Amino acid sequence: MKVATAQSSIGDPRRAIADILDSLVVGTAGQPQFVAVHFGVGCGADLLSDAFRAAFPTAALHGGSSCLGVMTQAGVSIGNGAGIGALAIWDAAGSYGTASADLGKDASAAARQATEDALVAAGRTGEIPDLVWLTVAPGREEQVIDGIRSVVGPGVLIVGGSAADNDVSGQWAQFGPSQTHADGLVVSVLFPSVPITSAYQSGYAPTGQSGVVTRVSGRHLFEIDNQPAAEVYHRWTGGAVPMAGTEPVSILAAATFWPLGRVTRQIAGVPFHLLAHPAAANPDGSLDLFADLSVGDRIWQMQGSADSLVSRAGRISRQARDQADGALSGALVVYCGGCMLAVRDRMEEVRSGIVEALGGVPWLGVFTFGEQGVPTGGSASHGNLMISCTAFGT
Repeated sequence: MKVATAQSSIGDPRRAIADILDSLVVGTAGQPQFVAVHFGVGCGADLLSDAFRAAFPTAALHGGSSCLGVMTQAGVSIGNGAGIGALAIWDAAGSYGTASADLGKDASAAARQATEDALVAAGRTGEIPDLVWLTVAPGREEQVIDGIRSVVGPGVLIVGGSAADNDVSGQWAQFGPSQTHADGLVVSVLFPSVPITSAYQSGYAPTGQSGVVTRVSGRHLFEIDNQPAAEVYHRWTGGAVPMAGTEPVSILAAATFWPLGRVTRQIAGVPFHLLAHPAAANPDGSLDLFADLSVGDRIWQMQGSADSLVSRAGRISRQARDQADGALSGALVVYCGGCMLAVRDRMEEVRSGIVEALGGVPWLGVFTFGEQGVPTGGSASHGNLMISCTAFGT
């Protein structure tokens, strides 16, 4: 396996695309088997998809927007909101397939069909891939994971992130080998000829405050312990996150250091918390979240800091590398877009930590509005404010 990455933050999208394509056309290596393209929405999904389809007509092509831009081992491209990055894999001994679909009315059915189509494209119908790389529009990620599992089983490694834009205005985009979407998903199935390892965690710790969800509808949380959720949350955070007045108020930025967590597993007595990011507080005392909750869930008040968000990506990358127990060919890193915005002026430290942890191999990092991954000993889940590193061996 050979892995290469390229990135550009040139303001002119056509020049940026040309630079990336020139970097990825490596001598006599021929067409790569898989190409992942992630980008700030300032560069335009249609232009990108057309260019990459033309350049790599036989590759499994996977595209998704990323908050402001991307990062790789070579640098961080988030300055102008139009950073572009790509990771290409040459692996003739492996099998790779990608498909995309609009989410439509039934996101689970759309994911099921896209997964089946991706397996057909890989020539591996009916088989279980080593990795599913996923990009999906925010909103129905849990349903999408269920749809993928219905095809490949509950134990498959599903990793990826929810497509993002630069200001949570809904301009995110996704594209596969033949279509571009505003509210869709892209599923890539990877059967590489090398081992894969993956780590998925957050940079937050519980404060000790917890309660039980007593009224909720999907991502609309009404009550905790039979009290208005926004009041409880405001109290738990010591007033760090405001409540609404007569109009809903965005709490996305303030809540970045104060997410809510659910314990999904304990490993050696240490709980793993899957996070939900509160997005808005409403006048009726409810909260809007970026992940689903259920009645009866015990949720914990979590707290993070700039230092924890900066250091955690390197630790997670080191964990993925240690699991590989050998040399790496490359990696895919998912870093929450909300976390990136909170420590934007320190992203060079984040990048440096990942470079050190991965030993200088090529990697591509994307900034997402929701993260999918598999916690140690668990199954694929959707969370917020999470980080993952998926590493390819040699």
